Amino acid sequence: MLAQRLMWIIWPAFLVAGLFEVLVFGLVDPEDLHWFGNTMAMSRQGVYTVAFFLFWFLTMLSSALTTLLSMSPFEVNRCPVPVDQRPADCARQGGCN
Repeated sequence: MLAQRLMWIIWPAFLVAGLFEVLVFGLVDPEDLHWFGNTMAMSRQGVYTVAFFLFWFLTMLSSALTTLLSMSPFEVNRCPVPVDQRPADCARQGGCN
């Protein structure tokens, strides 16, 4: 299930990051970018690469938050300990029913 959720996060984020890359750099030339008043020391390809990974990271955060918020209360509160190994007061700790 974890692998499936990771793919729900990583794959759409990859596609959206690619779309952002095309949209942003269709309008902005990396050679015209300035960082704290100085021109960028990276090549165009370097700026494209760093920007893509930044876009990918930000969209992964968005997808991860969506995945987290879509979890049912049962999934969030379930006890990871098998029934026969739970402590006696597990029901009072919540999530171990």
